Amino acid sequence: MEEKKTCLYDCHVELGAKMSPFGGFMMPIEYSTIIDEHNAVRNHCGVFDVSHMGEVMVTGADAERYVNHIFTNDITNAPKGKIYYGMMLYPNGGTVDDLLVYKVDEAQFLLVINASNIDKDYDWMKQNAAGFDVVLDNQSDVTGQLAIQGPDAERIVSELFKIEVAHLEFYTFEYAQADGETILVSRTGYTGEDGFEIYGSHAFIINAWKRLLASGEVKPCGLGCRDTLRFEAALPLYGHELSDEISPIEAGLGMFVKLNKEEFIGKEAVAEQKANGVSKKVVGIEILDRAIPRNGYDIEVDGNKIGTVTTGYHTITTDRSVCMALIDAKYAAIDTPVDIRIRKKVFPGKVVKKKFYEKKYKK
Repeated sequence: MEEKKTCLYDCHVELGAKMSPFGGFMMPIEYSTIIDEHNAVRNHCGVFDVSHMGEVMVTGADAERYVNHIFTNDITNAPKGKIYYGMMLYPNGGTVDDLLVYKVDEAQFLLVINASNIDKDYDWMKQNAAGFDVVLDNQSDVTGQLAIQGPDAERIVSELFKIEVAHLEFYTFEYAQADGETILVSRTGYTGEDGFEIYGSHAFIINAWKRLLASGEVKPCGLGCRDTLRFEAALPLYGHELSDEISPIEAGLGMFVKLNKEEFIGKEAVAEQKANGVSKKVVGIEILDRAIPRNGYDIEVDGNKIGTVTTGYHTITTDRSVCMALIDAKYAAIDTPVDIRIRKKVFPGKVVKKKFYEKKYKK
C-alpha cells in the first residue's frame, strides 16, 4: 500500500530531508544530522512535522462517561483546557494505544492517537461507543500539527504567532487566533523539553512551518532525533515499550491507570497485575561498553535469554550506551547484572533507572 503524505511533504523534499516510511506515512528522518537536530532541541529550539498523528473529536452528552470507559486515566470533572495521558486497553490488559485526551468542554474531548494506529483506534472507539450518546469525528485527514520544542520555544511561539503562551502550564491547552484562523496550542511534546504543539488547517501549518524556518531561530527536526530525544526522557513508543502484548503495568506506566475509577475496558486485568505483580517488566539497562544495543537484541543472564531490547542508543546528551528492555521481572531490580547479546558478542551491563535524562518541562 502506498504511504500517505503529510501536508508538509513537499516542504521536506525541498529541504533535502532523508525520507522514510513511518506509521503509514512518508516522513522526514533527518535534514542535517540526528545529532545536530537533537542538540538543537536540547539547547535552543526545533520544529517537527507531526501531522501524521491522528485526531478524533468525541462530542455528546455522554462524552466524559464514554472517554472514561475506553481510557485508563480519570477525566472525571476535569477542568477545561486540561490534557491527560493514558491508554486504551483490550480486556486482557494489552494496549490498544497510548494517547492524549484534551478536554475542550463538558461535552467535547479531543483524542490524539498514534499515526500507525489511526484506523485500528478509530474502529475500536466505534466498536465501544454502543449505549453512549456520543458522536465520533475522525479529523486526522484535515488536521495538521507542529511540535515546537526546546528551551527557546515559549519566546519563539509568542513572538512569531503573536499569541500569549507563557501562562500555559504543562499539559494544558487553549484555542487561539492566528492569521485569521482558530488554532489549538498545547504545552506538550515528546522530547523531554519544554515546548508546544500547534494544531490547525493544512494551509496554516504550511505557513507556520515556513515562518518558523525563515526566522533563523528554529531548526527543522526529523523522526530520527524525535526518537533519541523521547528515549533519553524514558517516554514510551507504541510498538516498542507498549503494544497489544505489553500492558501499562508491565511498561511501568501504572500511574496513568486509575483503578479507583468505577470502570474502564481492561480494568480487571490490570487490577490483577497491580495486585499480584507481573512476570515481565520494561527496565533501563546500561552497557558497560560503547557498544550500541538495538531493538530486538537479546538480554541474557548466565547464557539464558530473559528478554529483549525495546529501544537502544548511545545517548547523545549524556554519552551512555543504554536501552529499555522487556525482561523477566525477577531480574528487574536496579543494579542487577545482565548481558546484552549484540550480534555474536555478549556485553556486560546492569539494570538502571529508565530515565536517562532529567526532563525540563515547565511546571
